[in-house]
Amino acid sequence: MASQIHLVVNELRRRIVAGELAPGTRLVELALAAQLGVSRTPIRLAFEELEKQGLLERLSTRGFRVRELTVDDISDAIDVRGVLEGMAVRLAAERPLAAETLAQLQRCVAEGQALIRDAAHNQDTVDLARWIPMNARFHACLMAAAANKALVSALTHVDKLPLASASALSLGGAAPALELAFLQRAQQDHEDIVDALQAHEGARAEALMREHARRSRDNKRELLTGSRLHRLA
Repeated sequence: MASQIHLVVNELRRRIVAGELAPGTRLVELALAAQLGVSRTPIRLAFEELEKQGLLERLSTRGFRVRELTVDDISDAIDVRGVLEGMAVRLAAERPLAAETLAQLQRCVAEGQALIRDAAHNQDTVDLARWIPMNARFHACLMAAAANKALVSALTHVDKLPLASASALSLGGAAPALELAFLQRAQQDHEDIVDALQAHEGARAEALMREHARRSRDNKRELLTGSRLHRLA
């Protein structure tokens, strides 16, 4: 079931960013289930995940429709996320880092390293079914370490904007070689941020996280425009 949901999420995300599903399009579970050869359950769960990523919006009557998506909106949202997450890692670095928190971050770093290595044997394609939840856990762990409820609330709001959340790091394998290069850089950022946290270097951790978000913003812009989505700019 989990693999089916991942495949449906990736396919629907691809159709949305490619313009095959236009803004305002109402999505019909039964029709999509038939097209993709799955039951309605993974379709329904994929809708909920894409709503979290800001690509769909829930209708008051029932069901979901495609949200309006522009490159500038995505960029603005990621810039705000960078500021919030930068503040979070600075706060985390300025207080003692719990052993379990550090262990969780190190597990994410180790998994990321393994996924990057494995990509070399898989036509430069990173296993996004594992990378995306790992990346989301890494960012969530950092936010939890900040221990600031107002910050978490603000970031939760930003994460609902199109392609702004950490779980929407990739565009679903649209350009494998390009995405691999971006994820290799993201992996290095993760390692540097953990190093800064261990050294209690708040200013450095904040600068690294804001730069991490800036790269995510620029990478998404390049992936989108590289997919001939100039109409979104």
